[in-house]
Amino acid sequence: MMLRVLEPELMEDAGQVFAYAQADFNRPHSEFIRRIKTLVKNPDFNGKALDLGCGPGDISCRFIKAFPSATLDAIDGSRLMIDFASNTIDKKLLERLNFIHGKIPETSLPNNAYEIIFSNSLLHHLPDPQVLWHTIKQYSKSGTYIAIMDLVRPGRTYLAKTLVDMYASSEPEVLQQDFYNSLLAAFSLEEITNQLAEADLPLSVEKVSDRHVFISGVIA
Repeated sequence: MMLRVLEPELMEDAGQVFAYAQADFNRPHSEFIRRIKTLVKNPDFNGKALDLGCGPGDISCRFIKAFPSATLDAIDGSRLMIDFASNTIDKKLLERLNFIHGKIPETSLPNNAYEIIFSNSLLHHLPDPQVLWHTIKQYSKSGTYIAIMDLVRPGRTYLAKTLVDMYASSEPEVLQQDFYNSLLAAFSLEEITNQLAEADLPLSVEKVSDRHVFISGVIA
């Protein structure tokens, strides 16, 4: 089994941020929102939601459109990502969408608890994965829906290269390298299961594609 190789926690290079923001993530992002809708089972949800590691804001925007009565706080540690999101999202959506520049767990969030907490592709960026799980515990309450999607680390480096060739061969070189680095920095299903046990979070762990894991549940 290939050992985890850490990558930088934040995307702070302008070229890197632009390439990521312009990349075609429509399929996995649409699938993530579909899974959140299936989990919540209420298109009229009108509570507070939290997006951890929102990046350039595409999933945040999709969530607000999928739940037109909801409000959303979306946080990311990269100032460039937050600026990009704030300047490109439809201004009408910003009435219900609050972008926050800050890192967890240091940054205090506007609400003490949220009804939905979700995150896409943050876990593999964290040197300490418990930062994510502890933040979820801190800002959830009984009945909070949890939906996390991330990459799964392949067992061998050549498999990571194969995935890059399959899904990012038409993307800029900087994005191909980022994808490869992210695959090497991701966790295995067993590691994620052990993390959740350590955090005492009884969430389900399911591999949903050749490169993605979906972690979900409802806080008791």
